[in-house]
Amino acid sequence: MTRTDTPVLLLTGPPRHGVARYAADLAAHVRALDDGARVLRVDDPGDLPDAAAGVGRAHLHVTDRLLGASPDAAADLVERLAAACRLTVTLHDVPQESDGARNLPRRAAAYARVAAAAAGVAVNSRHEALLLAEHGVLPAGRAHVVPLGAAVPDGAAAPVGPDAVPGAAPGSPLVALVAGFLYPGKGHDDVVRAAADAADLLRAAGTPPGEVAVVAVGGPSPGHEDEVDRLRADAEARGVALRVTGGLDDQAFRTALSGPGVPVAAHRHLSASRTLLDWGEAGRRPLVVDSRYAREMAALRPGTLALYPAADLPARLARAWADPAATTLRPGASLAPTLADAAAAYRAWWAAGARPTGAAA
Repeated sequence: MTRTDTPVLLLTGPPRHGVARYAADLAAHVRALDDGARVLRVDDPGDLPDAAAGVGRAHLHVTDRLLGASPDAAADLVERLAAACRLTVTLHDVPQESDGARNLPRRAAAYARVAAAAAGVAVNSRHEALLLAEHGVLPAGRAHVVPLGAAVPDGAAAPVGPDAVPGAAPGSPLVALVAGFLYPGKGHDDVVRAAADAADLLRAAGTPPGEVAVVAVGGPSPGHEDEVDRLRADAEARGVALRVTGGLDDQAFRTALSGPGVPVAAHRHLSASRTLLDWGEAGRRPLVVDSRYAREMAALRPGTLALYPAADLPARLARAWADPAATTLRPGASLAPTLADAAAAYRAWWAAGARPTGAAA
């Protein structure tokens, strides 16, 4: 075992939770670069302060929804943890307007407490760093940005087989694919409406599609099970079939993403989305509603996203139905930075003392 300057990497919460999974994936890549790095798994987040006592330095991926029953409870926990060790954090699911008038100030205040307790704060996009400043969580320039890493060793997107992009012809299905948990505001409503309108556009052009469907690749987020029935009723009223796959294992999820249909990410409040990487890793080039974050990711991984103004989704769906090859990535398209790149960036940040972005050396 070699000497390491890497903090103890804390893992907690349900292993299938998106933030917990990313923390574990990243920890494995840090360990691949630094065999002296220690990973400490603590199943119950409430046990973190006791488990971290005496470790010296530690790093934790933080989302309030994973760490406590309320934003304040999560902040309480992180403050106790920071009292037990020198703690750096990566903030996920940062406060933003989509939290609503009641939850936004509560979450912003809790995240501000977390940031104040931590010795260093990282986020996964410049957009998130700006959100922290805009909502009073952390002053501009104080959050270190490490983009989410793609889970592909060489950064190359997977090839997509010809069955995923059948040639469009009158009578062929018009299918839109939406990946990830189903919950209000995720964009499923927008895609259902756009699919119905796209079918109307195609009929008017003399190229009517067959079945019109939206496939939710994933299940409802806990507490939002009723959303499926509401969305299905709205879809049926518009002549759109709604299919919900439910939770899938990794292989089935990847297979569904690489299958026939137009990939769409219509969530208007993305701030750091693993789903965009899921599409790329499956060899797909999704339609992504234009936003500050989407533009940042399109610049980071050129050619991997097709941005559209929100009002243009019906026309873009119709165009993608007519040219399905446009929904796949070109051979050899790069998804870098990878998880290995992200691990190296974190090690450099920790070695530099986890100073804020722009701090003097």
